[in-house]
Amino acid sequence: MEVFEQLESRIRGYCRTWPAVFDRAKGARQIDENGKEYIDFFAGAGVLNFGHNDDRMKAALLRYLESDGVTHSLDMATTAKRTFLQTFHDVVLKPRGLDYRMQFTGPTGSNAVEAALKLARKVTGRRTVVAFTNGFHGMTLGSLACTGNAKYRDAAGVPLEHVVRAPFDGYLGEDVDTLEELRRMLADPSSGVAPPAAFVVETIQAEGGVNVARTAWLKGLAELAKAHGALLIVDDIQVGVGRTGSYFSFDGTGIEPDIVCLAKGIGGYGLPLAVCLVKPEHDQWSPGEHTGTFRGQDLAFVAGTVALSYFADDALCDAVKRKGAKTHGRLDALVESLGRPEVDLRGRGMIHGLDLGSGAWATAATKAAFERQLIISPCGPSGRVMKVIAPLNIPDADLDAGLDRLCEAVQATKGAA
Repeated sequence: MEVFEQLESRIRGYCRTWPAVFDRAKGARQIDENGKEYIDFFAGAGVLNFGHNDDRMKAALLRYLESDGVTHSLDMATTAKRTFLQTFHDVVLKPRGLDYRMQFTGPTGSNAVEAALKLARKVTGRRTVVAFTNGFHGMTLGSLACTGNAKYRDAAGVPLEHVVRAPFDGYLGEDVDTLEELRRMLADPSSGVAPPAAFVVETIQAEGGVNVARTAWLKGLAELAKAHGALLIVDDIQVGVGRTGSYFSFDGTGIEPDIVCLAKGIGGYGLPLAVCLVKPEHDQWSPGEHTGTFRGQDLAFVAGTVALSYFADDALCDAVKRKGAKTHGRLDALVESLGRPEVDLRGRGMIHGLDLGSGAWATAATKAAFERQLIISPCGPSGRVMKVIAPLNIPDADLDAGLDRLCEAVQATKGAA
């Protein structure tokens, strides 16, 4: 590790949690340079929904490279982009009756959020955006203004403005409708609260602790946005692309966002790609008004097209639901065995958060899991939530073994709470 200590910035974080030099990876496993294999319950923070080095994507990429296909194209038209656009329309949008235009932004989720915020302000002529407690939307200044975590916000170095914070569903207790205060203030012309440009929300706050919004709350938010001429932006960057057992995390809720932000898993192979799905009436950009050097890399289009093929039928999503139910059952039994009232389990599909109620316990359990050759990361307030976000196509044997290791690690460290 000496080279990394001497030559790389101290900003690095994940490598401190998992102190190994990884050399190879396949499926749901990573292998260090000493040949030790680790089960991956992190999946690149949701980038690797289809695991490491998917064979079908690898073959498509190799064919494309060997044919001298275009790899970098800014926003020029290419065959790879056309195939991706058409496949996304046919596989994802058309069956749902959704009408969106696709804006390829810079390669990260934060880039997609920045573009969505900028467009919402342009469309409405308003500045203020409503974001929610414990939300995470990125590290660039606009998306960071919408992010709740104080550690990240404090590093900005400048004021983070034009964002109003509202309580997420459940933040004030399960029986509290956290939208009611907003409804009343926005309905009252003397409240001093003006209608915002947009509401930006995650249906499941992944980095914020795996907080799951109820369907009724999401519907209420969509209605509130529409009533006041604000855009509804759904950040589906970490919990989209099949993570919840359907392509979008908001499938089945009855809401139709004005803008949807996608990144992470959409590139398929771990290749960077981010996109905003924009309703046609809101696509009010003039050509080149929002730009960037890496707006859709063609290799990501190639791998992303193969990734879309996994949603041509219900096999993958059915497997996600089944494996998600297995994960929930195992972790629910762990919660019962611990007998700690502060321990809680949340999640849907193949994203679960085991809230240990203590950052010290979660940190110790993360270390103990790594010692048992399991890669898992804490999240949420004070880092107290163990987030299970394995590849969607993880083999059952690896899922079972990983859950065994996680349960052992939590049990072995409960004295750290």
